[in-house]
Amino acid sequence: MNTEAPLTPDATSSDSQTHDAHTSSAPEPTAGGEQARAPRPLGVLVGFDGSPNATSALRWAAREAHFRGLPLTVMSSFTIPPAVSGYLESFPDAGGQTLARQATEKTLNTAREQLAGHAGEVTYRLEHGDAAGLMVHLSGSAELCVVGSRGRGGFTGRILGSVAAALPGHAHSPTVVVPHTDESSVGEGPEAISTADTRPVVVGIDGSPHSRRASVQAARTAISHGTRLQLVMALPPLTTAAMWYPELAAREQAMVQTRVDDLNRDLDVEVGWIQAQFPELSVTGSVEEGFPVNVMQEMGSKAQLTVVGTRGHGGMRSALLGSVSRELLHHATAPVMVVPAHD
Repeated sequence: MNTEAPLTPDATSSDSQTHDAHTSSAPEPTAGGEQARAPRPLGVLVGFDGSPNATSALRWAAREAHFRGLPLTVMSSFTIPPAVSGYLESFPDAGGQTLARQATEKTLNTAREQLAGHAGEVTYRLEHGDAAGLMVHLSGSAELCVVGSRGRGGFTGRILGSVAAALPGHAHSPTVVVPHTDESSVGEGPEAISTADTRPVVVGIDGSPHSRRASVQAARTAISHGTRLQLVMALPPLTTAAMWYPELAAREQAMVQTRVDDLNRDLDVEVGWIQAQFPELSVTGSVEEGFPVNVMQEMGSKAQLTVVGTRGHGGMRSALLGSVSRELLHHATAPVMVVPAHD
């Protein structure tokens, strides 16, 4: 069912150790941490500007809406440059008949063509205003926001477009950024949208509250797709002195092993906690040696979705995005979900 929303001008690796899910002997953390709330009416909200990357994001969002059983909302927006706006406003029909609006209507028609045969509920919204601001505003009424990493307005050499760069740090719902790669595209036709992906959902954790919220969202996504969840902890390399003082190598290796043991114990707790929240889900965990961004990028190449929190233990309180989530968005070759601290 396709519906049209009215114009709303004011809407502003290396060695690893794998852990099967089990009940940890460590004290159980408090459950859930999320209060029940009413479903958000926009369901899966996707920004669309007609670019190839936006088309990939559109089809990814349609597929996600299908597997989650949610409505799909497709939003396109237009703005009028101030120098032009002041001139057009002297005409009585400027608000509804501008070339910018007509072009955006054609863009939405392109989205309709791309989703031809999609059986789910789809609403198309034509909005006036800044695309990033509109997506942030509407995200409070959406379960999930989806954007392409770049749109028509981006510079060719730019990795992230303005919307993809701004939305994850400000949205009121989880945001998925679909990268500018052919591999990220869902195939053509409604059959491709409804075809299951058996690859796992991977979530990066560090024991912080932000990463625990991310693991909950990752678990829900894995359940909706009928696949497994893998929790990943990264063990960054030590700043070594053994390069200059070989006699310290044995001591350094002992420090590494101690840190691995500590992380494995922490991972046991997190795997046990998420399994307790979602008993029907297959959950595994692993500690991977390497810098967190590199580890998550490598793991993401084998997953259908990589999930991270906005910030981890290392993030400054004032930072909207932590270094791992920010760098992962810049370098990922597969879809990445960023889960906000609060929604």
